[in-house]
Amino acid sequence: MTKTATIYRMVMADHICPSGLKALDLLKRNGYTIDDHPLKDRAAVDAFKAQHDVQTTPQIFIDGARIGGFDALSEFFGKPVATKEALTYRPVIALFAVAFALAVAITWVSRGTVFAGQTVGWFISVSMVLLGLQKLQDIEKFATMFLNYDLLAQRWVRYGYVYPFIETGAGLLMTAGVLTWLSAPVALVAASIGAVSVFKAVYVDKRELKCACVGGDSRVPLGFVSLTENLMMIGMAVWMLVAMW
Repeated sequence: MTKTATIYRMVMADHICPSGLKALDLLKRNGYTIDDHPLKDRAAVDAFKAQHDVQTTPQIFIDGARIGGFDALSEFFGKPVATKEALTYRPVIALFAVAFALAVAITWVSRGTVFAGQTVGWFISVSMVLLGLQKLQDIEKFATMFLNYDLLAQRWVRYGYVYPFIETGAGLLMTAGVLTWLSAPVALVAASIGAVSVFKAVYVDKRELKCACVGGDSRVPLGFVSLTENLMMIGMAVWMLVAMW
């Protein structure tokens, strides 16, 4: 049997509803024949809302029954949309995956092979740069979240505003392999403070917090990933200091 759905969505000269387009795509991918009703002006939108007693568009109907908007449609197909408060490791997984790919690319360009001993070091230093970049997008939000658990920031608030520059700068210098006498000790101190702070907040005080590691809008839980980030920085800094001597 042919599966059919009806959708009402905003398609105005100055605004095409993104949720409406996503709903169309989801219906098509699930094999539905779609009766599309674009609402082309504000009067049409208001009239539709009044007629069906709804507050938002798009609205999807299947077999004559109203399903709701895009989120409701996703739940209908067993693919609920994550809420803004839902915790997830997806941002750090994506970041570390890209960092590793960049480390491999650097290795290929500089060494002519996909992997060498230096690849691990570049992976860590590139990760530092990408993590710092996330924090630099909105330093105010990062600093606010950072204050929840970082021990030095709680004693010296301005440290929360300085830290993104420390992490990014140290990562860039480590990637380039220059000024190691400066980048390695700075990274070692900052990462050590971070590791102690995370360990105390999570494993001693048993607090459930969000990690500021990927910026102030992070939904990543504070814990193993945050501790790993700092331990990687410590390892990289120690390795570079030993290599100097």
